[in-house]
Amino acid sequence: MSKYHSIGIVILAAGEGKRMNSHIPKVMHLLHGKPLVEHVVGTVELSECCTKPVVIVSPNHTLVQDHLGDRVQYVIQPEQLGTGHATAQAEELLKSQVDDVIVLYGDMPFVTADSIKRLSQRHVERGNTVTMMTITVPHFEGVFKPFYSFSRVIRGGEGNHIQRIVECKDATENELEIKEVNPCYFCFSSDWLWKKLKTVDNNNIQKEYYLPDVVKMAIDEGESISSIDVDYTEAVGINTKEDLDIAHQHLTKK
Repeated sequence: MSKYHSIGIVILAAGEGKRMNSHIPKVMHLLHGKPLVEHVVGTVELSECCTKPVVIVSPNHTLVQDHLGDRVQYVIQPEQLGTGHATAQAEELLKSQVDDVIVLYGDMPFVTADSIKRLSQRHVERGNTVTMMTITVPHFEGVFKPFYSFSRVIRGGEGNHIQRIVECKDATENELEIKEVNPCYFCFSSDWLWKKLKTVDNNNIQKEYYLPDVVKMAIDEGESISSIDVDYTEAVGINTKEDLDIAHQHLTKK
């Protein structure tokens, strides 16, 4: 990777985590003695892909800032209006400062430094507009059951390129059988990203602005897009206390 190619990393951490049934923000729940967001920030630091990641935080507390201190930069998301809206909050800080932007999540603590590096390298080497991580599971039972709700990666044509990303709720029966799914880890060309985020709409039940909609735009417009495959454990997210218990078991086994 060229040393002149600068990368910014954005960690979305503004969610309140209501399903946790706790007054503590979701990303501040402890996993083996460390807040979830600490696991992600520590991994980013190990990757050495950027100087200081940008953490998107809630205006309702300063717990994340109090814990992480000056290891990261902060941007407040005034309202929780979806992952696309959250990512867009970083534009003012990163615009004209970086060539590419990687988006990670404060409640997905198992992403690895190696995968972050491979994602950025693939993006630069291929000259992509969008590069994404995908996981491939053998089935959707047992430990793989949570991934059934992930969007499916549809490939085809010469080179088996990504042709579509289909949400689970919109997929046909045949598409639901596809075992390659999208955990929503992306690297974007920054100027393109900021421009496209302004065109994302909230025409959905939740009335939120979703980051994957930008990826669909890239595919529809014929932009260069490719992927790297990562281990399914890196796509494990924490939304409930039950998820946290499972994550503890996963770390113990490791």
